[in-house]
Amino acid sequence: MTAWALCTRHRVRLAAILGLALALSLLAAPSPADAQGGGTHTVQAGENLYRIALRYNLSVGALAAANGIADPARIYAGQVLIIPDPSGVYYPPAEPVSPAPADPAWSAPITPAGGVYHTVQRGENLASIARAYGLNWTDLVAANGIVNANRIFAGQQLLIPGATAPISPAPAAVAPAPAGVQRTHIVQPGEHLSSIARRYGLSWPTVARANNITDPNRIYTGQTLVIPAADDGGGGFYAAPAAPPPTITTGKQIVVDLSDQMTYAYENGTLVRATLSSTGLPGTPTVLGDYKIYVKHVSAPMSGPGYYLPDVPYIMYFYKGYGLHGTYWHNNFGQPMSRGCVNLPTPEAEWYFNWAEIGTPVHVQW
Repeated sequence: MTAWALCTRHRVRLAAILGLALALSLLAAPSPADAQGGGTHTVQAGENLYRIALRYNLSVGALAAANGIADPARIYAGQVLIIPDPSGVYYPPAEPVSPAPADPAWSAPITPAGGVYHTVQRGENLASIARAYGLNWTDLVAANGIVNANRIFAGQQLLIPGATAPISPAPAAVAPAPAGVQRTHIVQPGEHLSSIARRYGLSWPTVARANNITDPNRIYTGQTLVIPAADDGGGGFYAAPAAPPPTITTGKQIVVDLSDQMTYAYENGTLVRATLSSTGLPGTPTVLGDYKIYVKHVSAPMSGPGYYLPDVPYIMYFYKGYGLHGTYWHNNFGQPMSRGCVNLPTPEAEWYFNWAEIGTPVHVQW
């Protein structure tokens, strides 16, 4: 065989090898649709949760939380994973998401290496427990296989992955006061009226009224608050003296005021409810303007980059993925906390949900 023929054969073989390598690389690379997430992924042999999360630009915790995976090291070939949408704005699904499996019966676990167990105290939630150990609440969801982040109970033991002890002490539970006995509380750095009231088993409007507080956002470190023995029966209504006027005087209207982190309900121009809320953070602000409630969900999931919130209660969407809804993952009402939605205490969200119909105007202002 001539040298020219040998060279030609080598060139043909090399071209075939390069073509095959290119085809394999195209198959392995995620398509733009894959990278956007919001769908499902079937686990292939040899894959792990870290590699799959990396492929879809997610954290392992977010992917584990979205699928109720208790042990991120245990996935199997053929398993179908939900890929949460990392776009940053959640749009309500056209069809309801499949219901999560029932909570398994709890039994006392064995403490593994690299973690400790925390016994849930009365009044604690996932967010406050995670904060005490320097973690995100989604880490606890993933580590404990929690399918409903709103359902933890006093006495339950939670695995705290990678921790040896709390980095900040959780507030001690306060024993109920004897009947008819008032107490006082000295405000500590970082405390808010809602968290103080929750600690004593009261609603924050009750504490505000007992102390003649006209602006629930303005309490200060060292301030002494009177803590009533029981709720005063006024419920969540808080007659804020500086409430902004409604922009319409006929029918119902919800006014969200970003400057004071308050949400107001008006009917025929009369204030009927005022609620301390949490709106968007500077990087994810709440939209300004006039809108109308266009869809309501008693409960639905919400997801975005690095988070998955199952069973968010009493959602009322008023513009694309922006809505008013109940909140179980924090109690810092009065401070911007959200990715654009209006966070309300869950009992308050239920009231607004039952009061407002689809089509109710929503006005968002500074």
